[in-house]
Amino acid sequence: MAESIPVIDFTPWVTDSTPESRRVTAKELVKACHETGFVYITNHGVSSEVLDQAFAWTKKFMDMPLDSKMEAKHPEGSIAFRGYSWPGLQKANQVLDGNENAVTALRVTPDFNENYNYGSDENKNELNTWPSDTTIPGFKEFCDKFYWDCWKTAQQILRALAVGLGMDDEDYLLKFHDGHSNQISLRHYMPIAAAEIETKQKERLAAHTDFGSVTMLFQDDCGGLEVECPGQPGKFIPATPIENALVMNIGDVLMRWSNDYLISTMHRVRLPPLEDRFTGEARMTRERYSIPYFVSPNRDTIVECLPKCFDENNPPKYAPLSWAEWLTMRSSTAWAK
Repeated sequence: MAESIPVIDFTPWVTDSTPESRRVTAKELVKACHETGFVYITNHGVSSEVLDQAFAWTKKFMDMPLDSKMEAKHPEGSIAFRGYSWPGLQKANQVLDGNENAVTALRVTPDFNENYNYGSDENKNELNTWPSDTTIPGFKEFCDKFYWDCWKTAQQILRALAVGLGMDDEDYLLKFHDGHSNQISLRHYMPIAAAEIETKQKERLAAHTDFGSVTMLFQDDCGGLEVECPGQPGKFIPATPIENALVMNIGDVLMRWSNDYLISTMHRVRLPPLEDRFTGEARMTRERYSIPYFVSPNRDTIVECLPKCFDENNPPKYAPLSWAEWLTMRSSTAWAK
């Protein structure tokens, strides 16, 4: 099994190019997602200038006083990923059956990060919670534009995956995604004493899979993201930041859709690399910023095995799945009660 994360130049899918060059890149992408479930994508179409602005806005939001951030707090009682989440409110987990006892046991070690989540304002099932423009002028305007800039790249990734899987219509997957069910998380991993991680008093982000279609992750240069080697449970390798590249991974729903051909891989956030891990006598970690963009099907989508992913010798492994039901079940375990 692969023990490194492939790097793919996505230029043919964001510029005018030949169908053959697009097909070759699509095959490379699907091969990586079959073997590893994770891939670096360079030349993906979101400019370095826009990404610099996104990280600057993230830092500006997180640097605000708590009272200002709480103006846009996560709605009480909601399981939607919206608004500001303070440390300890969310817990990444891999509980797939909604078992509350299992989630309670995992919460003994809290995830130590804060984040601000938002999506399309046209999604009436998951309503955004914005800070006022007086509190942080220009924030919502930039966030809206950034959301749809990312969606342009996500559309091309979905098209490339369809071509790489051998679908006759490159828009086959895109038909189930209109962009309004997606989510962005602006994340801040605050400095923390290394001993708290090493003794499992806290985690930065616990091991989990994502539960949508695909995730596009933009990360700063701190490091700490780790990916489990397929077929080697418990063995994680670093997803070392590559400048201006995004890290893409397959989510649970697309794994089911593809009859397990594309794999949804466990990942986590731990300590930064050894060479710049700690500062001072307290051995404080560097702070880290990351921005995942979660791509999900439309709410009314019924996920059933893709035509090119089964035959009489490889029948569908899963019954049809309602995305709305899956989203509700997986989301319900993420929040402190």
